[in-house]
Amino acid sequence: MGKRVVITGIGAVTPLGNDAYTTWNNIKNGVSGIGPATSIDTEKVDINIAAEVKEFAPEQFIDKKEARRMGRYSQFAVAASKMAVKDSGIEIGRDISPERVGVWIGSGIGGLAEFEEQHRRFIEKGQRRVNPFTIPLFIPDMAAGQVSIELGAKGINNCSVTACASGANSIGDAFRVIQKGDAELMIAGGTEATITEMTIAGFSNMTALSKNPDPQTASRPFDKNRDGFVIGEGAGIIILEEMEHALARGANIYAELIGYGGTGDAHHITTPAPDGEGAIRAMKMALADAGVAPEQVDYINAHGTSTYYNDLYETLAIKEVFKEHAYKLSVSSTKSMTGHLLGATGAIEAIFSILAIKEGIMPPTINYETPDEQLDLDYVPNVAKKKDVQVVLSNSFGFGGHNATLVFKKV
Repeated sequence: MGKRVVITGIGAVTPLGNDAYTTWNNIKNGVSGIGPATSIDTEKVDINIAAEVKEFAPEQFIDKKEARRMGRYSQFAVAASKMAVKDSGIEIGRDISPERVGVWIGSGIGGLAEFEEQHRRFIEKGQRRVNPFTIPLFIPDMAAGQVSIELGAKGINNCSVTACASGANSIGDAFRVIQKGDAELMIAGGTEATITEMTIAGFSNMTALSKNPDPQTASRPFDKNRDGFVIGEGAGIIILEEMEHALARGANIYAELIGYGGTGDAHHITTPAPDGEGAIRAMKMALADAGVAPEQVDYINAHGTSTYYNDLYETLAIKEVFKEHAYKLSVSSTKSMTGHLLGATGAIEAIFSILAIKEGIMPPTINYETPDEQLDLDYVPNVAKKKDVQVVLSNSFGFGGHNATLVFKKV
């Protein structure tokens, strides 16, 4: 058995707030972070709503000169990481050797906005007008690299790129590093900032995005009238720490990460495997890794994208894994409020799962108005529920058939 791993710090930049607790308070109260899209030319696309990060000031966290050399997704990651490290109360280099601190931050796409801008410059004005930092501005691993540089973390530095499972896979992969004994502390999570005309055009032509023009009601996971997801942006970072190390320094412990499962559908580039076959295996693997019986799970933070097949197959998968207990636990999708943050979504939802345990609150699925006959679980409709939450399972599924499940436990 590997070393035990706990969460000692959290940080976030999301459409619901530029820190983890503002975001969480809005989540608990059923507030939507979705609104009219302001960062794109909506005349060029048929979607005009998005879940944008608002009033983010990178200079609060990063030197102005350095910030200009970072893509927006990297800026989000650095800000969330610095907040998480501060929240953990640890000082790298004083309380822990930099060589024993690693970084594992995923991004599904990276700096697409920066790439599009530089491509326009190249086409319109030629090579000499292209930013010399173009490549570091957009390659997906650079968020992890910038966090390592900014915080002086000299351990393993990595990036999982698994579409919408990137954040969850990064946390799971970082979990394994500590379990194995290769680090005492990992800065882990996901980041994304790809609200661009090209991204929206691609997703819209795929018929993945909601065509509902009302920002407040467009994202409606598990509702019969769901018609697609709403694109979002942001970052979520957690501090994973070897338990004995955390206890020795008297750290505040939010929860323990006890299980991780990852599978591939081997089915289709965008559509989940029929009946959630890959998701079933990921959840079973995570529960077995955690040593937890299905009946012990209180709450599932679902992937819940508000698309037809995802919500249906995830529900079927939960029923297959949990049998009769599926009707006793609660399932909710916080994407109803945050939108879909792509590579960051698994990370912010890990934070919500951790805080559900810490505060004994299961967040709601808002905009749940019309039940779907095929979807008959408790989706925590519209209003949060209070409960002594002991074990939480968090699902993330990505294009390409990537499935990741994390299991958190009360300490």
